[in-house]
Amino acid sequence: MAGRYDPLTRTAIRGGRTTLPPPPPPGTGKGPGQPPTPTPGTATRTWTPPGPLDLGLTLGPLRRGPADPTFRATAGAVWRATRTPAGPATLRVARAGDGVGVTATAWGPGADWILEALPELLGSADDSSGFVPRHRLVHASHRRRPGLRLTRTGLVLESLIPTVLEQKVTADEAYRAWRRLVRQYGEPAPGPGTATATGPDDTRPPDLYVMPDPRTWTLIPSWDWHKAGVDSKRSATIVRAARLAARLEEAAAMDLPAATARLEAVPGIGPWTSAETLQRSNGAPDAVTTGDLHLPGIIGYALAGDRDADDAAMLELLAPYAGQRHRAARLVLLAGGAPPRRAPRMPRGDIGKL
Repeated sequence: MAGRYDPLTRTAIRGGRTTLPPPPPPGTGKGPGQPPTPTPGTATRTWTPPGPLDLGLTLGPLRRGPADPTFRATAGAVWRATRTPAGPATLRVARAGDGVGVTATAWGPGADWILEALPELLGSADDSSGFVPRHRLVHASHRRRPGLRLTRTGLVLESLIPTVLEQKVTADEAYRAWRRLVRQYGEPAPGPGTATATGPDDTRPPDLYVMPDPRTWTLIPSWDWHKAGVDSKRSATIVRAARLAARLEEAAAMDLPAATARLEAVPGIGPWTSAETLQRSNGAPDAVTTGDLHLPGIIGYALAGDRDADDAAMLELLAPYAGQRHRAARLVLLAGGAPPRRAPRMPRGDIGKL
């Protein structure tokens, strides 16, 4: 229930907007984030989406803050460092030269796995054909963003852990904890210039890291959780989830009710956490977030002028979008309408200083 909201720059569910810097003009030379020169250890794939695709909007919800060590947006491309069932992988996705297709380059033991999953990562399994806007604001937001697709990573733990870190704290606190723990206990992402491939270092952004494996999460000592600003309740939840990683990963292949039940069987994981996780791992279009500090008021204010709406009122407003409630909520958030503040921002804390 992280206390933060900016409809234009929020990089998780509240909009998920990630702006990609435009690529430099041809002939200006290589630089960080530029198309890599194929080298040994590099796997590539070209894919043509069935319709409009906005890379920033589609992959934006996977970014955990502007300095996320597992995510970069550079020169018209998105870079991701991830831990697949086959091992660590780094993925670079950019528009093809024709402006229609997508080119992807991957490195590491999990390169083939991540390229095989590329279409679903870019929303190929997202079926919005039955979505009918019932409110003027939703209709306008939907019309302005034809390239919005719901991503599906097929990886539960990599979305679950940062979501647990966001429970009941501000975004800055959660993002700081994620950065610190991934950099301290993760591993440098594979790519050109690393042990898993050869090539010049300037063909990938610096400092990409793959998050720790499940066993490493369970071995983090209590004092390092504390230094990262993570209280014992959240750290215990992450440790429990990591110990059950194999069972939780099975939820990626389940329908929404079964996947929700699987995640919420773990103490410390409730409706808010399961919905925020399954929106990313499963691309679930109906996984509406309940139990959030801000979302009901934002939806209520945008659709009915009710800034004091609770979860019940929000769900009633979203009822016409049954089966697509997450998509409708995201379109509302992308529209940028939010009630004016009536109280100070949620205070930021750092238990690591105690």
